[in-house]
Amino acid sequence: QVQLVESGGGWVQAGGSLRLSCATSGSVFSINVMGWYRQAPGKQRELVATITSGGRTIYADSAKGRFTISRDNAKGTVYLQMNSLKPEDTAVYFCNAFKSATLYWGQGTQVTVSS
Repeated sequence: QVQLVESGGGWVQAGGSLRLSCATSGSVFSINVMGWYRQAPGKQRELVATITSGGRTIYADSAKGRFTISRDNAKGTVYLQMNSLKPEDTAVYFCNAFKSATLYWGQGTQVTVSS
């Protein structure tokens, strides 16, 4: 089992920044991919960014150039640095991990961006 806990969400004005953290625990060996997804009210959950065990990253077009995904393997933590935030970034942000053909999800953290 893998447990994921997000933190760092909150309220910010447009143009501001937030840094989300995802702490891992449990059976964290052989986690190949970790990432961030988000879900706005009335919308499907969508990819924000992913990072592989080798450090390869993928970004959604909406995040490219503004968001940065990174990891600290010693701490077992994945981060999402979000800059130049826009009101359309408002959503619940979820951390996820892929291990042994199974997807694991955190509970999410709310990000609200005001104009």
